[in-house]
Amino acid sequence: MLKVISSTCLRGRFHTAATNFRHGGDWNPALLRMLASLRSLNSRDHNLHKRAFFCSDTSDSGSEPVVEVEAKAEQAEVEEADSKSSSAIVPTNPRPEDYLTVVALPLPHRPLFPGFYMPVYVKDPKLLAALVESRKRQAPYAGAFLLKDEPGTDPSLASGSEKEKSIHDLKGKELFNRLHEVGTLAQITSIQGDQVVLIGHRRLRITEMASEDPLTVKVDHLKDKPYNKDDDLIKATSFEVISTLRDVLKMSSLWRDHVQTYTQHIGDFNFPRLADFGAAISGANKQQCQQVLEELDVYKRLKLTLELVKKEVEISKIQESIAKAIEEKISGEQRRYLLNEQLKAIKKELGVETDDKTALSAKFRERLDPNKDKCPPHVLQVIEEELTKLQLLEASSSEFNVTRNYLDWLTALPWGTYSDENFDVLQAQTILDEDHYGLTDVKERILEFIAVGKLRGISQGKIICLSGPPGVGKTSIGRSIARALNRKFYRFSVGGLADVAEIKGHRRTYIGAMPGKMVQCLKNVGTANPLVLIDEIDKLGRGHAGDPASALLELLDPEQNANFLDHYLDVTIDLSKVLFVCTANVVEMIPNPLLDRMEIISIAGYITDEKMHIARDYLEKTTREACGIKPEQVEVTDAALLALIENYCREAGVRNLQKHIEKIYRKIALRLVRQESSKEIPPAQSQVEGPAEEVKADNSNETDAVATPENTNESSDETVNAENFRAAEALIVGDTVVTNAPSDQIQTPTDLKNSAESKNIQEIEAPKLSEKVLVDTSNLSDFVGKPVFHAERIYDHTPIGVVMGLAWTAMGGSTLYIETTQIEQAEGKGSLQLTGQLGDVMKESAQIAHTVARAILLEKEPENPFFANTKLHLHVPAGATPKDGPSAGCTMITSMLSLAMKKPVKKDLAMTGEVTLTGRILPIGGVKEKAIAARRSEVKSIIFPSANKRDFDELAPNVKEGLDVHFVDNYSQIFEIAFRDDSDQHKEE
Repeated sequence: MLKVISSTCLRGRFHTAATNFRHGGDWNPALLRMLASLRSLNSRDHNLHKRAFFCSDTSDSGSEPVVEVEAKAEQAEVEEADSKSSSAIVPTNPRPEDYLTVVALPLPHRPLFPGFYMPVYVKDPKLLAALVESRKRQAPYAGAFLLKDEPGTDPSLASGSEKEKSIHDLKGKELFNRLHEVGTLAQITSIQGDQVVLIGHRRLRITEMASEDPLTVKVDHLKDKPYNKDDDLIKATSFEVISTLRDVLKMSSLWRDHVQTYTQHIGDFNFPRLADFGAAISGANKQQCQQVLEELDVYKRLKLTLELVKKEVEISKIQESIAKAIEEKISGEQRRYLLNEQLKAIKKELGVETDDKTALSAKFRERLDPNKDKCPPHVLQVIEEELTKLQLLEASSSEFNVTRNYLDWLTALPWGTYSDENFDVLQAQTILDEDHYGLTDVKERILEFIAVGKLRGISQGKIICLSGPPGVGKTSIGRSIARALNRKFYRFSVGGLADVAEIKGHRRTYIGAMPGKMVQCLKNVGTANPLVLIDEIDKLGRGHAGDPASALLELLDPEQNANFLDHYLDVTIDLSKVLFVCTANVVEMIPNPLLDRMEIISIAGYITDEKMHIARDYLEKTTREACGIKPEQVEVTDAALLALIENYCREAGVRNLQKHIEKIYRKIALRLVRQESSKEIPPAQSQVEGPAEEVKADNSNETDAVATPENTNESSDETVNAENFRAAEALIVGDTVVTNAPSDQIQTPTDLKNSAESKNIQEIEAPKLSEKVLVDTSNLSDFVGKPVFHAERIYDHTPIGVVMGLAWTAMGGSTLYIETTQIEQAEGKGSLQLTGQLGDVMKESAQIAHTVARAILLEKEPENPFFANTKLHLHVPAGATPKDGPSAGCTMITSMLSLAMKKPVKKDLAMTGEVTLTGRILPIGGVKEKAIAARRSEVKSIIFPSANKRDFDELAPNVKEGLDVHFVDNYSQIFEIAFRDDSDQHKEE
């Protein structure tokens, strides 16, 4: 017979559990009352009070009669629950304990405890059909067994879908081996599709397999081991379980939901059932739950359950702390937000603070007021229109942010604000000379600009382009010009620029739109007449976003930049007062329309004398201060600087020279620090490796040292001697005279080698003596390594067929030898072979030279058939260096004629010039660089085209000094200089 007990009835039974336990009364009603008090925590939930627990009247040895509460209200609830649940509990005949063979249902996740419901999804059609058939035969029972984990796998790493798939694939014997032996006899309450709802009754143990498909097993019904229900240990454990459950229910709403929603089929509420109840609703893993299910000793089962619920208490505490922290954070932010909103509303009512739009408008008007009189009328009109629009827009709209940013840029520009310029020419000259040596053309042009501005009373903008090789000071002179003019300085590089929007700005309709570089420049400097340095203008790119070089035409045109229109601002800006200084390495790379708008000032490479002045007056001083070295601690001789320039830094600029000077001073700094460190080392720590030595000093500074043994390591002797020799050398080359050193401390290298006393004294005293470091040509390689460049002059006396030419290079200029020799000579074999990585222009020059040389030889020596019958080979060393250009024509002709006439050219002669087929000499470029290269190679005579006489006259006197320059129009003049003078000289000799 089945009895129904409502949760309210259950509460009534558990009310006085603790009292009955203490007085040794019947424990069963007391336990029920204790659990009822546990359930009373959810008394506010009306549905929980109407939830029914189902129990069967069994005759198990551990069961006791159920105590019923005589209350009419509760009896009514019992009857109501009985009527609602009559369809869920189906009386069976025979009884459940009579089933010794059952269908095995695998449970993948958790075991089924007696008295608890569990839905199971059955994918095997045969198994599902067997369950449906058994339910129809009034035998709705099956065995629910937990699956073991697959051997060799970690169950925590496998996904649920993979587990389900592996379970469905198991059949017969394989499935039987994967099942735990102990399971639960489960009643099938309903089958809907492939979902089977089970309710546990009692424990089972598998004995053997009865059939494979579907899996049917023979079982034994398990009973709990006999126990003493009056055992104090069991009672205490059960009370602790109940107390822990109460704590968990207080903290965890999840557990309260478990208790509220579980529909249990449970027998008498005794100790075994209490253990099952705690384990079933806990969040323990399946192995721990299976361990509770398999345990038949009631005390041990209670202990296992107590461990599980204790863990749940700890988890609930962590959960509660996390929830509390998050709740505090959220509530704090909400409170702050509400208070801020209230504060804004109060301030607005009192008139203390306006809303965002009014505040923004006030800020923009305040920013505009100081320059309102200077601001152009069309700009003021646009600003007023935008301010009106801003008031009509909602602050949350996207158009509001666009308008706000637009007004921010419009009001931030320096409309009509100019810096006071410097019209003092002498002061400007002083400032320019302080920062740069040389660069006369640039300085003169800036002084002319200042003079014109002084006479007019106002200065206008100009567009100047400084062209020259890298490192000559193009960018740094721009900053000095700004300082001399008292203008703000702004620099931006256009090297590789491929987007027109960087110059002209973006349309405001684009997200993230910004004005162009010029508008950003005016905002940053705060004046409308800055000096803008546009760097690397010869390296402009060109991409899908337009041609920046074309966009610069408007910016750098004096007639157009007074009304420069930026796409973002959409109002014209006056840039006519801006001084633009552009820099370029190769002018030929600049598009012609853009080049036409700029005034070109060429900056050639520095000659050796200029580099010496720059190194002494600027680079060395700056580097010494940057390294923290005092002038009295180091001396770099003029010879060392000259060797550094000639053998390491022949570039046109001084950037590489600066790097080498920095390298020298870094090594000097390291040497000085090491010397200071060696002073601080006690004498005992600076001994040579070997037997113990002791240095004693008396009051008269006389040192007695113990001699080293004869078997001292030879390699360590050499190491120490080398270090001592360097220190001694530093003393010798230094210009410092030491007068306070005892005479017995000044020793020769021989004494240093043979005496251990000298080693120790030298190691200790040398740093004190060599305070000043001297850099000379003898030790320059110790600081900067081996020389990079060697003498360009290959021949002291050029042989027949060899002539020295002059070439322009990116490093400034160099001498270039043209060598011609004959390969074979026979009738009609006249031809020319070229080597030396010559470019197309230079190859054409060689062909022209060959033709002109044949004509000149025919004129000078009509009977000489050299070119008609000789195969020539012309080579231009060095072969690994690419060469191109037309200016080697006259040099090639002279080389061929020298070979044909068997005459060497005049000694110390170099030439350059392009030759036509008629023998005319055309002008060339790079006069200054070629003159510098000739002086560096100690050439006395140079031949230049007559058209370059003006360029040569403009050179500095120190460049032209000592050079005998011949200016020619026709090659016949070169022939007279190169050969006839030489033959006359031989005749005189």
